[in-house]
Amino acid sequence: MAYVLSFYDYTGEAVRPWAEAGYHCICYDIQHPTTKRVERFPSGGKIEYVHADLHRLVTWDTLAIQWTPAGRSIAMIFGFPVCTDLAVSGAKHFERKRQADPDFQIKAAGHAKRIALFARQIGDRPYMIENPVSVLSTLWRKPDHSFNPCDFGGYLPEDDQHPRWPEVIPARDAYTKKTCLWTGNGFVMPEGDPVAPIQVSYQKADGTVTTGSPQFGKLGGKSAKTKNIRSATPRGFARAAFLANRNPSLDATIAAE
Repeated sequence: MAYVLSFYDYTGEAVRPWAEAGYHCICYDIQHPTTKRVERFPSGGKIEYVHADLHRLVTWDTLAIQWTPAGRSIAMIFGFPVCTDLAVSGAKHFERKRQADPDFQIKAAGHAKRIALFARQIGDRPYMIENPVSVLSTLWRKPDHSFNPCDFGGYLPEDDQHPRWPEVIPARDAYTKKTCLWTGNGFVMPEGDPVAPIQVSYQKADGTVTTGSPQFGKLGGKSAKTKNIRSATPRGFARAAFLANRNPSLDATIAAE
């Protein structure tokens, strides 16, 4: 069995192309119910949604023991650590948070670095860690890559509509949202296939007008739903990353099962 592991992953969008191709994908996130949920695909692949508190060191110790044994075929590790305390878009709140906890950003950066450490612990597996433009660049290291969702919209069909949030996410990921990637152990950044991004105008509270992506005015606030939509991996990029990083030898193993 070939596996893909994804951490801080509620939506499963990053691993969906892998599951559709027959891989066994596991998404760990504290939002998942304690009763494991499984989504199955005609290929025999599946996505398991597993409850896990990834801010506890003991959770990572348990996972390392589980995934270290020889013979485990792990094709990819994804990580989407919480960006609330890191993203520069929230910089106006940093001082208030620092007064409450001077180490709040060191802790947040540590959660991201823990994913890379885990990938090394279990056999130098390829990994990709995602965050928006953030202070992770100074608290850890500069990102290896960055992209906008529209850079990979061409991987989606011309008649595409988002299957989950068509009223929010433009078809073919035709929007901009700079996303940074910290990668290692052989992760391959896919080639782009861009589409033109949609831009709309918004009037700000002070009366000035700004332009941005269509969902800019729809995904504000602190609700779990809007945060999950904001953090969902663009489907075009997910498809491109799968095609660039799939392992032919593991594909053969899957086909033989």
